[in-house]
Amino acid sequence: MGKEFCALSKQPPIGVILAQIGTPTAPTAKAVRPYLKRFLSDRRIIDYSPLLWQPLLRGVILRSRPRRSAELYSQIWTTEGSPLLFHSLAQQSGLQELLGPRYQVELGLAYSEPSMEQAMAKFDTAGVTRIIIVPLFPQYSSTTTASVFDQASFAALGRQSSTGPVTKRLIPALRFIDAYYNEPGYISALKSHLLRQMEILSKEPDYFVLTFHGIPKRYADTGDPYPQQCMETAHLLASAMNWEPERWQLSFQSRFGREEWVGPSTADVLGELAGRGIRKPLIFSPGLVTDCLETLHELAIEGREQFEAGGGQAEEFMAIPCLNDHEDWLDFLAEHVEKNAQGW
Repeated sequence: MGKEFCALSKQPPIGVILAQIGTPTAPTAKAVRPYLKRFLSDRRIIDYSPLLWQPLLRGVILRSRPRRSAELYSQIWTTEGSPLLFHSLAQQSGLQELLGPRYQVELGLAYSEPSMEQAMAKFDTAGVTRIIIVPLFPQYSSTTTASVFDQASFAALGRQSSTGPVTKRLIPALRFIDAYYNEPGYISALKSHLLRQMEILSKEPDYFVLTFHGIPKRYADTGDPYPQQCMETAHLLASAMNWEPERWQLSFQSRFGREEWVGPSTADVLGELAGRGIRKPLIFSPGLVTDCLETLHELAIEGREQFEAGGGQAEEFMAIPCLNDHEDWLDFLAEHVEKNAQGW
C-alpha cells in the first residue's frame, strides 16, 4: 500500500488550460494586423470560401480595420497592457491557487500569446499526460468554444492540420469541459458579482440590459445552439435577481458585415431606452467573463454614446465589469475542473 501511495504521489499534475480567443500585443495597427489576420482566417469565425474571403480580408479589411481597431484598443489599454490578458492571467493564478499542486493551470489563447502551443509545451516539460480544456465561454458557440477546442487539439497532437507534419509522438489525453451556461454555480457567481457591483453604484438602476456577443443568424439556423443558451442564462439570472419581466431584456452585440445576425441588437436597444422612459439603465455581459474591447469600449464607451444619442443622460448610464477574477466565479471553475477530473 505504501509503495502504491508513493507511486501515485509522484504522478505528474493534471493539466488545465484556460482557453480564450486572444488579444493584440499592443494598441497599434502593426500589432493588431497579425492578430486580426489569424482570427478572421479561422473558418469557425468566418465560414465563407477562402477563395472569396481571403482576397477581401487581405486586400481591403487588413488595410483599414487594424488602424481603426488600434484606436479603440488605445482607449482601453492600461499600464499593465491588454485588459483581456491581465485579467486572464489573474484568472489563471487564482484558479491555480484554489486547485493546488495536483493541477498545473496554464492560459492558452487561440490567436495570440501565450498560445495553446506554448501551454502544451509547458505540459510536455512537466510530463503532463492528462489535460482538461476549460473554455472561458459559458455558452457554446462554434465561433468560440469550437475554435479553442480546435486549437487545443492541434496543439496537443503536435500538428497544424490533418495533412501537416507530425511533431509529437506521445499524445496526451484530453477532456473538454461542456458548456456551463445553466450551471447553478455559474448563475450564483453572476448574481453575487452583480449584487456586489450594484452596492458601490451611486444610484439605483431602473432597467437592466443583459447583452451577449452575437453570431450570424445563419449559424444559429444551421445548428449553433448559442442563442438559446444565452436566453436560458439570461432568464436564470433574471430569476435569481428577482427582476420583473418589464425591468430587463436580452440583446446581442458586436455585429459586423451585411449578413443578418441574431437579435435584438444591443446598439438598437440602447438607442431606444430613453424613448421608452428608461432613465438609469445598467448593462452587463454574462457571456463574456473577461473584460476586453467588447465590454470596455463597445459597451462602456460606445454604449453610453448610443444611450445619449437616443435622448438619455450619459452620466446615468451604468456598465458593470465582467466576472474577471471574482472569487465566486473562480470557486465555481475550481469545482467544475475537479468534477471533470474524476477518475484521473
